[in-house]
Amino acid sequence: MHIEYIRNLTELYQSLGYTPYRWVVNENEPAWSPLSKPLSQCRLGLVASGGIYVTGQEAFHYKDDDSFRVVPTTVDTRDLRATHFAYDLTHARRDINAVFPLDTLRGLVREKVVGSLADHAFTFMGGIYSTRRVTGKLAPALTEHLLAEQVDALLLVPV
Repeated sequence: MHIEYIRNLTELYQSLGYTPYRWVVNENEPAWSPLSKPLSQCRLGLVASGGIYVTGQEAFHYKDDDSFRVVPTTVDTRDLRATHFAYDLTHARRDINAVFPLDTLRGLVREKVVGSLADHAFTFMGGIYSTRRVTGKLAPALTEHLLAEQVDALLLVPV
């Protein structure tokens, strides 16, 4: 069974009072960067758009929230929470790994499939209506943090 993602998102945004959603059209394809070494030797970064935060951090609380949270990859996943306006949180609240696969990635490090994890993962609340704020603020800030983490590869988990 397939999900009518575009139709569902269009209807959701209309129900929230937004003008009709304008899908981003990128002029150029992203540059392809093959790994320079095996994944088993790579430091992996994790970025997720599911509105994940650590207990004690400020929750994402409104639409068009373009902030992000820094999550230590050593965190006990029982201390992680999810909040988001645009998806059903049932499964994320039952098992945070459904939208933020930190325990799975730790297992891949133990199995030596992945070399190591960055010290921090980064999360934000997807569904940001302003492309300008994503490309001008959020993406550059996340890029700066990922470069500081010295990641070789990135797992982006969209919701």
